[in-house]
Amino acid sequence: MAFFLRSPALISGLLVAILSLPVADPLPAAESAPAGAFSQSVAVASAGDEAMAEFYRARGYAPLWTGEGERFRARRQALFDSLGRAALHGLPVARHDTAELLAQMRDARDIRDLGAVEVALSRAFLRYARDLQSGILVPRQIDSGLVREVARPDPLVLLRGFATAESAAGFLAALAPATAEYRALMKARLDLETAIAAGGWGSGVPGGPTLRPGESGERVIALRNRLVAMGYMKRSASPTYDAALQEAVQRFQDRHGLAADGIAGPVTVTEVNVPMEQRLKSVLVALERERWLNMDRGERHILVNMTDYTTRIVDHGEVTFETRSVIGMNADGRRSPEFSDEMSHMVVNPTWYVPRSIVTQEYLPQLRRNPYAVSHLVITDSSGRQIDRRAVDFTQYTARNFPFSMREPPSQRNALGQVKFMFPNKYNIYLHDTPSKSLFNHDARAFSHGCIRLADPVDFAKALLAPQTDDPEGLFRSTLNTGRETRINIEPPVPVHLIYRTAFTDGRGSLEFRRDVYGRDARIWEALARAGVALPEVRG
Repeated sequence: MAFFLRSPALISGLLVAILSLPVADPLPAAESAPAGAFSQSVAVASAGDEAMAEFYRARGYAPLWTGEGERFRARRQALFDSLGRAALHGLPVARHDTAELLAQMRDARDIRDLGAVEVALSRAFLRYARDLQSGILVPRQIDSGLVREVARPDPLVLLRGFATAESAAGFLAALAPATAEYRALMKARLDLETAIAAGGWGSGVPGGPTLRPGESGERVIALRNRLVAMGYMKRSASPTYDAALQEAVQRFQDRHGLAADGIAGPVTVTEVNVPMEQRLKSVLVALERERWLNMDRGERHILVNMTDYTTRIVDHGEVTFETRSVIGMNADGRRSPEFSDEMSHMVVNPTWYVPRSIVTQEYLPQLRRNPYAVSHLVITDSSGRQIDRRAVDFTQYTARNFPFSMREPPSQRNALGQVKFMFPNKYNIYLHDTPSKSLFNHDARAFSHGCIRLADPVDFAKALLAPQTDDPEGLFRSTLNTGRETRINIEPPVPVHLIYRTAFTDGRGSLEFRRDVYGRDARIWEALARAGVALPEVRG
């Protein structure tokens, strides 16, 4: 078939346009190559890649990158510009390095070589597009609690979309998450990298007793200097823990999920001393996590940030309801997983059907010692009939052969409280009330068996019901007062996202940090580092 590539001069001119470099040696005559050499080369180079092969086959092997004219030049320029900005997104530089591509283009000598260059450019485009749009890593390969299903882009859709895009640069830029959070994290990454290159935050605060307002000394000065460097207060030569320092400590505590009492105790000092490089790692991990969640989250959705111990309702980008949460404890089988689903209904006056793991690991040992233990729970057989505890010798059973189930009927002391919120999933995770209200007084709240407990479940229920009834308070209260287990559908269902962010920004764009409760972000960073994501060097 006929192409624009019909002479050595045209090939040479194209390569010069691509590289802005001279072609050192004359190219062999295109006419000396077999007919269809370019298409054959593209077909061979794309063999084994079904999407790419289909893309080129459907367009008659017409080039996407290696043609002449402004449209092709703009595509090449946009691709190389984007690859050169990979580090700005926290992507591995080596993975998107242009040196090998440039070398391959420089060494091209005939139409067959140019076909190989064509496919190489498409591969670089797809690799970059996939990484930017949906992340570098596969969550499940890093941690068993990372069960989030990441929506990977269809390579054929990407190639076809790029081929028809009015703006090549605009198409590539639109691949990144279009959220305010992603943009804020990008800025935070740049600010931290710039500061690290300039020397960081300086020395930390030496260990010692709690620092309180009114005290003075070298440790107070070190605390002041550190907070000045971090931007929490203006520079001052005062050696005293004065009101300005107390306010700065409170601001720091508030942005790190600590009780904002203005007293620099061991936990606060530990957080103050976290190196800037570690904070940058958290931001880079957060960027990757934001790419995993690059999806339509719903104009109204529920967002549970485990590390922040909060559950929020977000309407059109604004937080309209917020409550404190308890998450799964940091123990095998009890850590809350990360995933997205859709909340379809709530159950008022819920029955608690005790999970098998809790029955066998916690309650069976008690029953073996005393058959009347945990008397608030009903023990049932496989048909759901209540058994007579007096007629059972619990000592004969083990966790493996225990044949009974257990449930707790609706009551004021029910483990699920007055209401539970369901987004049916295979992990048996849901949001619910709890009678253990004192747990919400702690800064760190990882106490549950995996489900998310809410401090204000009734108000949460009313907020969810508000769009579907003129009287959410009346609907909920009248249902609750029946004392019967009752389902109320949420119409329409609301997306719910269980996330885990140790670095995020507030509504004003201020950067906040939380502790890595389950150690997941540390494992994600290790995987990112193995993939080639690197920190900047500190200026010596």
